[in-house]
Amino acid sequence: MKNQESLSITILDKEYRIACPAGEQDSLRASAEELNRKLNEIKNKGSVIGTERIAIITALNLCHELLNGRAMQAEHSELNDRIDSLSEKIDSSIREIKLS
Repeated sequence: MKNQESLSITILDKEYRIACPAGEQDSLRASAEELNRKLNEIKNKGSVIGTERIAIITALNLCHELLNGRAMQAEHSELNDRIDSLSEKIDSSIREIKLS
């Protein structure tokens, strides 16, 4: 494990030792904190019982958020392309008017 460092994180009151690429500790720690926050959010609602079920529901929610974010990025990319195209048409029309 070249350039790997060991990091201790706590998830649902359990400590885990994780191998982490050098320089990525802060990012992994922040990810663990966010995961722990989401797990506790589901746990504290009380509608899901059992650590495994809490983990599965949380994972499902995170995947859903990720896929929705990707879909929104694709939509924004399409809109930006359309705006760029319209902007080019406007610029072209303005140049034609100036040349007339």
